[in-house]
Amino acid sequence: MDENHLSSRIKRYAQVTSTLSGLAARLAGEKYLNIKIDSVTHADQLRESLGQLKGPLMKVAQILAMVPDMLPDEYAQELSELQSNAPSMGAFFVRRRMTSELGPQWHDHFSTFDENAAAAASLGQVHQATLAKGGQKVACKLQYPDMQSIVQADLEQLKWLLAAYERFNSALATSNMYDEIVERLHEELDYTRELKHIRLYQQILKSYSFMKVPNVYPDLSTKRLLTMEWLEGVKLNDCPHHDAQWRDKVASHMFNGWYMPFYHYGVLHADPHMGNYTFTPEGNINLLDYGCIRVFPASFVAGVIDLYRAFQNNDMDLAHHAYTQWGFQNLTKEVMETLNLWAKFLYAPLLEDRVRPIQEGHSGLFGKEVADSVHTKLKTLGGIMPPREFVFMDRAAVGIGSVLMRFQVEKNWHQIFESLIEGFDVQKLDARQSEALTAVSI
Repeated sequence: MDENHLSSRIKRYAQVTSTLSGLAARLAGEKYLNIKIDSVTHADQLRESLGQLKGPLMKVAQILAMVPDMLPDEYAQELSELQSNAPSMGAFFVRRRMTSELGPQWHDHFSTFDENAAAAASLGQVHQATLAKGGQKVACKLQYPDMQSIVQADLEQLKWLLAAYERFNSALATSNMYDEIVERLHEELDYTRELKHIRLYQQILKSYSFMKVPNVYPDLSTKRLLTMEWLEGVKLNDCPHHDAQWRDKVASHMFNGWYMPFYHYGVLHADPHMGNYTFTPEGNINLLDYGCIRVFPASFVAGVIDLYRAFQNNDMDLAHHAYTQWGFQNLTKEVMETLNLWAKFLYAPLLEDRVRPIQEGHSGLFGKEVADSVHTKLKTLGGIMPPREFVFMDRAAVGIGSVLMRFQVEKNWHQIFESLIEGFDVQKLDARQSEALTAVSI
């Protein structure tokens, strides 16, 4: 097992501090000394630097890119694409890691094993292999070395970043955000937990044939190695040109496949990054990564639906009740009205019973103009502390919205959503969730 080595943490502190100090110096120079910089070029350099560093800071950067005033637009755009572009580790690391996880005869389990990574991300990389017994093609996900130390070092840097943000900006109190990120990142380090997440999604999505969940191989998996079925598909950016019918079908699959688990089981895939799924010519979706799965209490899901109904019926008492169920505290009328601006933006395609794109009247990153406006208003009102559950729910909503924008389709999202929540009952959801989690020992 990798240990949390002090020497590894010190090295990581130096690497990350150097990268972030460069960012801070450039931004401070532009803001206070009127020194103009090439933001586009520097944003690209920052993405490359973080990609070389690997680790959770890459995931954190994507979350911070969603917080207004945290980073300039160019940086937010570059960092939103960071995870799938991470450079891979070499063959020596692969052989050493496989030996430590499966023993010196690890090659005996495979008839073929490609030591060149098929994909590389923030916490690990994936290798294609063929099982010696049965001949199935599999994906072996290997965690990078010293990740425990790297996570601790990066979380210390995150704490510093958030503290610096709060010193200059009163719109958001960030302690809940930090606590939520800490817990999710520590969960992602445990591949035995991710294996359980895969089994959970196999159960939840068993009637959704268009969402492909890989089989897993527990005997060839450990806390730092996850062996699962190889699913053939291509990333959206690599897809050949598809007609409107294909894009329309895949967009519906994406929406239903992402949100049915939430509204029926209180379970949400909280990382809808483009590197986490591929597509088939038939319009099926291969869901590949299950590290960041968030389980919500049934009352939180009920609050999401309550807020939707509140906007439908202009019932602000119900809206206040919904925010309270989410965990917002001490809401004044003015603060709630400000939160409603953001919530109504996210709910707009669900509330309007007509064919429309997922986003209208805004450019750039999904919802950024609205988020900036809300952020400015919150600063004048003294700010708020978002509850922990809100952090990854908001991230998923923004992420899925951004993905659906890429399909350039127009649909009646209201009718799709209504079919998802038809007959919603909080007690039934609670029972389904308990049964599903118990079945996979989560």
